[in-house]
Amino acid sequence: MISDEELNRYRLDGTRIRVVRDADPANDVRGFVMAWDEETVLIRKMNRKVIKLDRNYLYQPFSEERKVPE
Repeated sequence: MISDEELNRYRLDGTRIRVVRDADPANDVRGFVMAWDEETVLIRKMNRKVIKLDRNYLYQPFSEERKVPE
């Protein structure tokens, strides 16, 4: 699970992130961290729509090479 500190750093820096949900890259969510609680993260996608995702997914900066979840 991603830490509050890491989410806060992504939000404050305005880092574009990738949320890897499974092995298929087409299912990744790309956007910016808006808010979070104990179980979910609110992501603003590039088309300005907002999506709520589980904190157990893999969150990484979009500029890094994609890692496959375990």
